[in-house]
Amino acid sequence: MREKVTVPAILARKGGPKLKMVTAYDTPSAHIADDAGADIILVGDTLAHVVLGFEDTLPATVDIMVHHTAAVARARPNALVLGDLPWLSFHISVEETVRNGGRLIREGRAEAVKLEGGRKRLPMIEALLAA
Repeated sequence: MREKVTVPAILARKGGPKLKMVTAYDTPSAHIADDAGADIILVGDTLAHVVLGFEDTLPATVDIMVHHTAAVARARPNALVLGDLPWLSFHISVEETVRNGGRLIREGRAEAVKLEGGRKRLPMIEALLAA
């Protein structure tokens, strides 16, 4: 058995061995990713397209992401479970970003939250870290 991968463990590897991140959307695929040695399992908003059959990722909602993140977390992987905030769930306000990130952690059991946008989203990231 390997140790649980945590955010501090990932930070400690900066400049060291490369991280292995795999996307999974449900419990069985989380087991496979974890058994293969993934360091991080990303529950990405790509599930809207890849799993749910939409044309793109835009239909992914926070509710959908919470549901699938929780399914991955129920696998109890040693890999870190990283929940993806979908489009427009972190663009409106800092308060909404914290509320939606909190849902991924509280309801979806994510151990970390991902959002995209670079420096433009720095206030949202700082708010999540402070929450």
